[in-house]
Amino acid sequence: MDSPEKPQIYLITPPSFELGQFPDQLAKVLDSTDVACLRLDLASRDEDTLSRAADALREVTHARDVAIVISDHQILAERLGLDGVHLTDSARSVRATRKAMGADTIVGSFCGASNHDGISAAEAGADYVSFGPVGTSGLGDGAIADLDLFKWWSEMIEVPMVAEGGLTEDLVRTVSPFTDFFGVGDEIWRDENPVAALQRLTAAMS
Repeated sequence: MDSPEKPQIYLITPPSFELGQFPDQLAKVLDSTDVACLRLDLASRDEDTLSRAADALREVTHARDVAIVISDHQILAERLGLDGVHLTDSARSVRATRKAMGADTIVGSFCGASNHDGISAAEAGADYVSFGPVGTSGLGDGAIADLDLFKWWSEMIEVPMVAEGGLTEDLVRTVSPFTDFFGVGDEIWRDENPVAALQRLTAAMS
């Protein structure tokens, strides 16, 4: 049996940040650790705020060959030249979004702790499905995505999955053999040294 490949890091921005500081902080993190994708996940729904943030972060990510997606904002994703969109309504809008954005765009779907929603999203054309929270977190409705969900999905479904929400080093160690990506956000941004915090989590994967 081949040992499973180590999961990749799928980075998630804080819900708000200083545009004068965060892009530099992000650049340091991306330069320290291999990251597959960044999700712009602001609490704000103001288009101007989102657009300025997306422009600044796209420059940082694309300079390093890292994909960038935005939560729930298909129009801005297309207008600003982002790589795709992360949908937070389970599987409901995956099919319509895929049709509107085309085959070359990343369309991801957050499905909480629901295997059924995950399968629906995969069948509707999602490039990845995100489950969580894995630990204690305010993500989704708070229902924990347990290890059995990741085990079953990794054995039965080919669409990649992201484990996110409330990650600790112990949880990363436990889930690591059964997920393709870890969605890492507040776990590192609330730390004084995000680079070191991320390196601790990635070390727990091996």
